[in-house]
Amino acid sequence: MPQSNNTQSVFRALADPTRREIISMLADGALPVAEIASQFEMTRPAVAKHLTILREGGLISVEEKGRERINKLNPRALKTAADWINHFDRFWDDRLAKLKSLVEETS
Repeated sequence: MPQSNNTQSVFRALADPTRREIISMLADGALPVAEIASQFEMTRPAVAKHLTILREGGLISVEEKGRERINKLNPRALKTAADWINHFDRFWDDRLAKLKSLVEETS
C-alpha cells in the first residue's frame, strides 16, 4: 500500500508524543495557543512549532478570533492513519488464526 504525501504528513505529526498529547487535549474541545502552551514545560514558540506540524498534517485547523489563534482537532485526518494501519489487520488475523490452530492441535 503506497503512502501518499498526506499520509506521510499525518504520521510525521503523530510521531511526536507532545503532538499526540496536544491532539488528546483538543479532542475535548478547541483551545487557544496560550492554554495549550500552559500545559507544557517548553516555550510558547516551541509549542507553536508543534501546532504548525499538526496543521500541516491536517490534524488541526486554526481559527483567528481577534488576537487569539484557536486550535481545533480535525478528526477526519486521524482516519488517514487508521485506514493505513487497518490495511494490515489481515496479517494479524492470519497469524492469530494460525496460533489458534496450533493451540487447539496441542490441546
